[in-house]
Amino acid sequence: MAGLPPISVRQPQPYDIVDDPVGVCGIGSGFEGQFAARVREGNGAEIVQINVNGPGAVMFNYHAELPLPGVPSTTRGTLEVFEFSAQDGSEINKQVVPIIFGRALIDPYAGFQQYTVQPGDTLSAIAQQFYGDSSLFPRIFEANINQLTDPNLIFPGQVLRIPL
Repeated sequence: MAGLPPISVRQPQPYDIVDDPVGVCGIGSGFEGQFAARVREGNGAEIVQINVNGPGAVMFNYHAELPLPGVPSTTRGTLEVFEFSAQDGSEINKQVVPIIFGRALIDPYAGFQQYTVQPGDTLSAIAQQFYGDSSLFPRIFEANINQLTDPNLIFPGQVLRIPL
């Protein structure tokens, strides 16, 4: 399988908004067909870790669900998928994917709606339209951290995710 990394993550993609449980899938191979998946909060604290088992030393499609024990304390986090070294137990072939926790944005989290920014829009005005409270604009900002760097800088034509 030349050219393929030992572990790849197909879902979630970087900065996807994830739900509970956090679903992960991809292609992987590990020592004796085993590797692990872990979710961390934005401050680095581990939330959950599970083992992923496959058929020996071959590449295989995997799908796993990582149940969160509660609402994360940060909106941003990471998903890590990695293998333990047979030599010293260290983490190798690690793939790290930045994620956004839907339940930390709004609880309960039911998904998101896409909204195209119109001339004159502000995040506060969009929050007022969707939530009835303009002060909730940070949840829209955090949901779109992959494309926004300043909550005061949005542009007509941008497509934002509005957590619901």
